[in-house]
Amino acid sequence: MSLPDYQKLMLPVLTVVGAAGEADVAGIREKVAGELGISEADRALTHPRGTRIFDNRVHWAVTYLSQAKLLTRVGRGVVAITDRGKVLLDERPATIDRKLLTRFEEFRGFMDRARRKGADPEPTTATSETPKDRVESAIEEVNAALADDLLTRIRQREPLFFERLVLVLLKEMGYGAPEHLGRSGDEGVDGVIRQDALGLDLIYVQAKRYAENRTVGRPDIQAFVGALQGQQADRGVFITTSRFSNEARQFARHVAARVVLIDGLQLGDLLVTHNVGVQTEASFQLKRLDEDFFESL
Repeated sequence: MSLPDYQKLMLPVLTVVGAAGEADVAGIREKVAGELGISEADRALTHPRGTRIFDNRVHWAVTYLSQAKLLTRVGRGVVAITDRGKVLLDERPATIDRKLLTRFEEFRGFMDRARRKGADPEPTTATSETPKDRVESAIEEVNAALADDLLTRIRQREPLFFERLVLVLLKEMGYGAPEHLGRSGDEGVDGVIRQDALGLDLIYVQAKRYAENRTVGRPDIQAFVGALQGQQADRGVFITTSRFSNEARQFARHVAARVVLIDGLQLGDLLVTHNVGVQTEASFQLKRLDEDFFESL
């Protein structure tokens, strides 16, 4: 039999997780393969670079269901069905695909982020894209999903982990000698980085690991600016896993100190860009005809 595409796997994946409550991805693959009658030979089929096609498609089914908040990641390689996922299963849909998932605001937001980064929202149906366009769109969509997964995992960790992660990220971005200062729950600064090799220009850091629906308001930024004044500093970076209110952003733009705000969406992108908390799964080379070669012989 031909392997079902990832959209045709969404309903079987959600059904399997719904029956168990939660399941690890390896177990989901086994259960779905068994229920769909996928042979070991078909499961062993690989892309030219060695990735198992079926495993990859299950992974993307899980990813899209998670972006729509039908599944939630509860541990390393483990997902659980949400109340929303249970409601959808109760509706007994004939299939689940990307079109159906657009009923959910969170999934639409994910696709909007991928689109802003250059990915086509429906790459399998695009007819005007060149092969290069399709490759670049796919990479941007992968990175958008990865950034969201990173934020989910970070929110599951303790605040101290987040403070240390932020300093690692800033070091990878080129800032020098990061030093952890704060303690979980304090109202001061969590770390300091050096903008120059001699440490003449110090930048203080506040890292707040908040839930996705939490908004960082003006009082939080005011407290941070006060902490900067206590350090006799005029530069700071406030990083959060959630979002900033308009009032917070406006206040940061008008204070004497130079305060940079990095919200969860920007944080996820920075982590992916600077390879913090991620690893390269595959790399590709796009080649073109070398006209100079034909003129040089």
